[in-house]
Amino acid sequence: MSQDSGDFRQALGRFATGVCLVTVNDPELGPLATTVNSFSSVSLDPPLVLWSIQSSSDHLGVYTDCEHFGISVLTANQATLSGHYAERGGHNALPEHFVVGSAGEPKLIDSLAHFCCATHAVHPGGDHQIIVGKVLGFESMEADPLVFYSGGYRSLS
Repeated sequence: MSQDSGDFRQALGRFATGVCLVTVNDPELGPLATTVNSFSSVSLDPPLVLWSIQSSSDHLGVYTDCEHFGISVLTANQATLSGHYAERGGHNALPEHFVVGSAGEPKLIDSLAHFCCATHAVHPGGDHQIIVGKVLGFESMEADPLVFYSGGYRSLS
């Protein structure tokens, strides 16, 4: 079995994921958004979800110290937003993409689903921090999801 980190990354890419924007309204920096595909459900009772952020992220402290954050699941036609908010330095949430969510977090317009969360716990996870959120409210709609697989966007067939 290989122990090469590049091979490991490629093997992980064989797992198809959805794509989300995690958002926060920071008192100093304003509304921010970052693209992630590390979103997962944890518990139904209480309602908990998780996502992870690189420990080297410019906004690590903003996300690990915030009281509330949002997770907006992207639709298939929002791939350009995913790319925009994945770029280093491209994390200011543009007003034309968002409305204000129930806890003041940026909520992506026309997202497949949106979860308003209170930070529940932060755990170290190697080169990432794992952020667990308690879901305070959510909404969803019917549409095709944005899927990430093997280094690129895909569609369901």
